[in-house]
Formats: sequence, structure tokens, C-alpha cells
Amino acid sequence: MATSEYVPQPARYAIFVDAGYLYAASGALLLGCGSRREYRVAAEKLIKALTDHADEQRRGELLRVYWFDAAPKRQPTVDQRVIANLPLVKLRLGNLNAQGQQKGVDAQLRADLEALARHRGITDAVLLAGDEDMLPAVEAAQRYGIRVHLWGVEPTHGSNQAEWLVWESDTVEVLPAEFLRPYFTKAKVLPAPAPGSAAAVRDAAAAAQRTNHVPSPSQVFAGRPPAVKPMPAAARAAVPVPGAATPATVAASLNSATAAPSDGKLGPDRDHMLEIGEHVAQKWIFERGRDNIRDLLPGPILPPVIDKELLIEAEKELGGSLRPYQEARTWLRDGFWERVYREFGIGIGKSD
Repeated sequence: MATSEYVPQPARYAIFVDAGYLYAASGALLLGCGSRREYRVAAEKLIKALTDHADEQRRGELLRVYWFDAAPKRQPTVDQRVIANLPLVKLRLGNLNAQGQQKGVDAQLRADLEALARHRGITDAVLLAGDEDMLPAVEAAQRYGIRVHLWGVEPTHGSNQAEWLVWESDTVEVLPAEFLRPYFTKAKVLPAPAPGSAAAVRDAAAAAQRTNHVPSPSQVFAGRPPAVKPMPAAARAAVPVPGAATPATVAASLNSATAAPSDGKLGPDRDHMLEIGEHVAQKWIFERGRDNIRDLLPGPILPPVIDKELLIEAEKELGGSLRPYQEARTWLRDGFWERVYREFGIGIGKSD
């Protein structure tokens, strides 16, 4: 009677990441933040660091990374679309309810892990998670002979992983703050400009124009002299504008006051705006496709509708308005074009 010969299974592993746990635990540890809106994550670099770390520890080849996250009505965000486009990364989305709770993530993780174990797709599973809801997935995989290696994030105090999950795993490792720190940055919030500062300068500009009888361009080109109404001396003296002011000098003052609010607070720095511009460009390349972005070339002038969208996207990233900061908007466009030019392998330009 013939007997089947045992064929050893080649070593292969997969990485399962509960992004909700990873982001929440890291945000609390590194930045003291409780909401994703308060920080930004360099997800692509973080995933690369995790796969490199696993490669140093595990025998065999990496099958892929399973990235479990949630979104309202399972509609992926732009950042999640970026992750889904990475090689050897499989995005799995659960539902994010109105209370900010993930639903269905643990069921998807168990389905993937159990299927790979049943079909001998892997010999080892690296699980980066902390919720006790992951316990059934671990037990199911182990029943098929899979070794489960649990990773966690260094806790701020005590433990941020369920005790039973730690007990059931074959090995346990805690990722320290130093490992995660390069990939998490706190979102910067722009200071609000001083209320009424720009309006005061605009009023001064209007008064200066009336006082100095300077015609507007439309009046000059129409061939009509300006109609100037006399202004009482007392009213002119009350206007806080130098006697030699012209609309040009007042406009320069307006730009200066708009760019640097009178409360002494500075606007966003150049490096941060370049980074935001590149980040938005990368989102658009993934979301809208290279062909649509190619239509914007050669640049560096953006169509007004697209330029407005860029400004809105950047303000969402910053959590504040960029309208008072003209120079910052120029840096934003420069960062956008630098990323687009790199994508299509052409030289770097600057916006006007």
C-alpha cells in the first residue's frame, strides 16, 4: 500500500497589522495625541521599517503585509489609497462608526489568517495588534500549526495589549518609541491672524487714495479724470497713513501686514510647506492618476481651479487657513511641482 511522503513546507511568513491599534498607541506614546487628526504618519516608510525588522528576525520569505484599518462606510481615504498601491501590501477595510469604533476588522483578520494557515500559505504570522478580539484568529491559526509572533507598541504605562492575547502568542516583542518616532509627526496648526489687522490697512489704503487724488487704472485707460470728493481736514488727519503714501506703497503695506500678522506670530515655515505640497501631489497622483496630473505640465502655473483645490487640501492638512500667508502659498506650489516633476523625470521649477 502506497503511503504519502511528507514534503517539508518552505518557510514563509505574513505580517498582519491592526492600524487602529498601531496609530492610537504610537500617537499616545510619541505625541500625547488621542486623535489621528492631531498627527501625520509616513505610512510608506513605516511599512518598510516593519518589513525590514521582520526580515531580520524571521526565516523564509515575506508573502505580503495585510493592513487592517477602518473608514466610514468602508470608503478609503486618500492615505489609505496610497497604502493600497504599495507593493506586497493588501489593504483590508472595516467600517468606522460615528463613535470612532472599528467594526469588522477582527473578522477580516481571522478570515485571512485562517485561510493562509489552512492552505499552508505561511509557516509564521507576525501580528501587530493589542485587542483581545484578535484572540480567535490566533487560536485558529495555531490549530493549523502556524506560529504566531505578537508585536506591540511600547505602552505609556502598564500594558496596551490584552493579557490573553499575549499568553496565547508564541513569541512577544514590544516595538520601542525610538523605532516608531521617525514616522509620526504632530500636525501643525497655523496661528490665526490678528482680527481686523488687514481690514484696517484696507481702510487706510482707501483713505490714501482719496487724499492723494490718484486715479485708478480703469479711470486712466477710460480717459476720464477721477471724480474726487473733497475730504475735511479733520478727517484726513485722523487717517493713520504717512503723508506721502500712494496706493502702491499702501498695497505693499497690505501684503506685509497680511503675510505677518501684527500679533507677532509667524506663519508656517518653508520646509513644512514644501513637505505639505509634495504630500498633496502624491495623493493626487494616486487618486487621479498619472495621466490627469500630466495634463498640468509643463507648469509651474496651475489653473485657478486646481490651485484653489491645492490650497484647500493644504489647509486641511494644516488645520488652519493659508490665505494670510502669500509666501507660504508659493512654497506650497513649489513643493507640489517638485513632486510632480520627480514623478515624470523632468527638471525642477518654481512657481510665480
